[in-house]
Amino acid sequence: KPGKSAFFQTDLEFILRNTNIDTLIVCGVTTEICVHSTVRDATDRGFKCIVLDDCTASYFDEFHSVGLHMISSQDGIFGVVADSKAIIDCL
Repeated sequence: KPGKSAFFQTDLEFILRNTNIDTLIVCGVTTEICVHSTVRDATDRGFKCIVLDDCTASYFDEFHSVGLHMISSQDGIFGVVADSKAIIDCL
């Protein structure tokens, strides 16, 4: 990807829409930059996001924690934060 968000100058939105995907399970690094940018772009485009706290990371533990808290604040304004075991158990 050429930018911070997985949506920036990529065909991701086109691919997701053409395969009728409306919910994303998001993981990656860094929580407060690339993950956040992708989640914000996704929600602006109408996608629901589930961010896996144990599958995201930052160089700084406090940035990781705050980044996840920002995603789930205000009743999940940007998405839901869960751990990978919870998601695997639901599948």
